[in-house]
Amino acid sequence: MSKELNHIEENATDLSLMNPAVKEDEIRIKEAFEDRNWSEIKSSDSWVIFKVMSEFVTGFDHLAKIGPCVSIFGSARTLPDNPHYQLAEEIAAKLVRHGYGVITGGGPGIMEAGNKGAFEQGGKSVGLNIKLPFEQQSNIYIDVDKNINFDFFFVRKVMFVKYSQGFIVMPGGFGTLDELFEAMTLIQTKKIGRFPIVLVGSSFWSGLLDWIKNVMLTEKNISPEDLKLINVVDSADEVVKVIDDFYSKYLLKPNF
Repeated sequence: MSKELNHIEENATDLSLMNPAVKEDEIRIKEAFEDRNWSEIKSSDSWVIFKVMSEFVTGFDHLAKIGPCVSIFGSARTLPDNPHYQLAEEIAAKLVRHGYGVITGGGPGIMEAGNKGAFEQGGKSVGLNIKLPFEQQSNIYIDVDKNINFDFFFVRKVMFVKYSQGFIVMPGGFGTLDELFEAMTLIQTKKIGRFPIVLVGSSFWSGLLDWIKNVMLTEKNISPEDLKLINVVDSADEVVKVIDDFYSKYLLKPNF
């Protein structure tokens, strides 16, 4: 272990001079190899527990009475002149007109578009913002009392799935895929209800869906029934229809 640590320290000295981001990464790797005594473990990890508890309490307190809401996931890098941004904004506006609130990750890109569409229609506009060293800042279209900041991704994801009655997934990157498969896994394992999952943009999602069918399903890592968890659409009207059909099926009606 000491040889490995020395090797990391030597490399860290060279790399940190080139790039501050590399330096931070190297520090984290070094810390993972360091032994800590019991007092250090108790003092640092105990405070993490309280911080996690605080984020859960804040989320529950702010979101407990928001009514039926739909989460919109998608890339933070999508610019306002992108058709995906404009479609997300249209989807959010139509959802609000049909009585649903909108939850996003609170940042720029598709998240901003979702909050903007909801906000400008006078609907519930919720932002679950994650603190990141780059890219993520709260957008201006979130209701003041529903703009919540998180340090921990897992707490934030609990809020998404606990308070959403549907998941709309726009084109995005790793974070979007993470949120998509989180929702699918929880529904597949019956940890949450079978709320609708809507993938928007058939051309964007077709490669992933083909791989799921041709590889995962063929290898029997999922069942044919699991494929029914996903709806693929290309328009705002189709998105709203999937959500409305779900509510109608269970004789539910948005209450605001």
